[in-house]
Amino acid sequence: MLTLAESSARAGTEVAIRCSPAEQRQRLAIRSSPGHDSRVRPDLVLTDSRIQLRPIVEGDRSSLSAILAEPEVARWWVHEDVPTTVAGVFDDDDEIRLAIEVEGAVVGLIQFAEENTPDYRHAGIDLFVGGAWQGRSIGPDAIRLVAQYLFRVRGHHRLIIDPAVANERAIRAYEKVGFRRVGVMRNYERGADGHWHDGLLMDLLGEEFQG
Repeated sequence: MLTLAESSARAGTEVAIRCSPAEQRQRLAIRSSPGHDSRVRPDLVLTDSRIQLRPIVEGDRSSLSAILAEPEVARWWVHEDVPTTVAGVFDDDDEIRLAIEVEGAVVGLIQFAEENTPDYRHAGIDLFVGGAWQGRSIGPDAIRLVAQYLFRVRGHHRLIIDPAVANERAIRAYEKVGFRRVGVMRNYERGADGHWHDGLLMDLLGEEFQG
């Protein structure tokens, strides 16, 4: 499987790894030409000094099911039941889904999708992290790794994310990475309670990203 640095090098990009004591972890600095049209490699792996993001495999079903069954995760992710949600994670090919690993344990999932129509090109991110790992910057670190890849390897100029307005913890985490509030999308998503709920559109531009 390829690391971010290896996949970037094969794509003809320049890769440099820098250590910043202030950030207390490795950061990847990647420069690449814009406009990548090829498909994302199925063996993509993104790592830093603390976490690893790698493609989900069948063996992850039990770990992801347990996380999605946690009330504070299920509230935002489970619209029918946990088995149906997990099946959707594995059966839907429209998005790239990566397990979030810390010390060899699966602690969550992050996914992204690309809109490659030239005049509207951008990518969207979403993720969940188990309750025991929330508040430890696991989510923001995972987003930074994916944002680095999407901006500097895939050549995107804009990323979006769309948490529920009521999901204040997630919104704070996204703002920590640099996402800005664009506006409220009224009655955007139907929840497990059968009611429609407002969503918050947030975006991040490449020139604003400090990862």
